[in-house]
Amino acid sequence: MSDRIYNIAIDGPAGAGKSTLARKLAERLGFVYVDTGAMYRAIAYYALLNQLMPMEEIISHLPCIHIALRYEHGVQRVYINDMDVSEKIRTDAVSMAASRVSAVPEVRAFLFDLQQQLAKRQSVVMDGRDIGTVVLPNAHVKIFLTASPEERAKRRHIELCEKMGESAPDYSTVLADVIQRDHQDSTRAIAPLKQAEDAVLLDTTSYDLEESLEALYRICKERLEANE
Repeated sequence: MSDRIYNIAIDGPAGAGKSTLARKLAERLGFVYVDTGAMYRAIAYYALLNQLMPMEEIISHLPCIHIALRYEHGVQRVYINDMDVSEKIRTDAVSMAASRVSAVPEVRAFLFDLQQQLAKRQSVVMDGRDIGTVVLPNAHVKIFLTASPEERAKRRHIELCEKMGESAPDYSTVLADVIQRDHQDSTRAIAPLKQAEDAVLLDTTSYDLEESLEALYRICKERLEANE
């Protein structure tokens, strides 16, 4: 929209549609898409690969972990020390480890610095459940996605069935897990709303991808034009 660099942050609880909508919004705006969850998973993968179970060991290795996000044919690739880990970080074991890693203040500070470096070089759309406390206050456009636990559990259940087939957990188990995650993350999930009073809430419970994308685009267009 101009020669300025813009930073758009999309936050919200797990399953609200952040990754899908943020990626498509970035394509629509011509911005770079940054999946902050991939950054956490990259650190978790490094920890598992090097058998760094105690958090103290992970923290001590942070200066040795060089994470890079590169875009090849429009697709984001994640590198650790020049090793492409884009596919390796998409496992359940890494996701579980990432949930633990993302709660460590030193890791969050480490990734905050990386996010800031990216945001200073190019216009970006960032998504991630844990970015609110550090990214939202500095973003030109701040969006917080919401969706009912039942809707998010339904989406997650469909994903697991497609991935695991008959061995996938039933819907009630997935719903219980979503509710437990919400309880554990309640303080962090509400932090963006307390720290960024001008964040726009967008409810994706009635999830229509194109309608949600159009709503996001309208919000960004209005906010960015207001910043000119």
